[in-house]
Amino acid sequence: QIQLVESGGGSVQGGGSLRLSCVASVNLYGTYCLGWFRQAPGKAREGVALLTRYGGTSYADFVKGRFTISRDNAKKNLYLQMDRLEPEDTAMYYCALKPSPCTWASGEYVYWGQGTQVTVSS
Repeated sequence: QIQLVESGGGSVQGGGSLRLSCVASVNLYGTYCLGWFRQAPGKAREGVALLTRYGGTSYADFVKGRFTISRDNAKKNLYLQMDRLEPEDTAMYYCALKPSPCTWASGEYVYWGQGTQVTVSS
């Protein structure tokens, strides 16, 4: 059983930055697709950013140029650097993991963290 634990959420004013972290119980290098998803109250969960087993990245249009997904050299930490935050970014953010290949379909992700709340004020 793979465990994922997010941290780094909080409250910030519009235009500010936050860095989310996700610690995994396994080495993340080489096998998995890693993703960040978010869910706002009353809305469906949506994909934010993906990181492939080869290090390739994909972003949802609404975060392109503002958010960056990465992992560290120890390959057990996944990050989401969020810059120029907007009130519309307010949501619970989750990291997720599945065997490769990557997909934007959240239902295909097997392992999820508990989430970290991000609140952006105007």
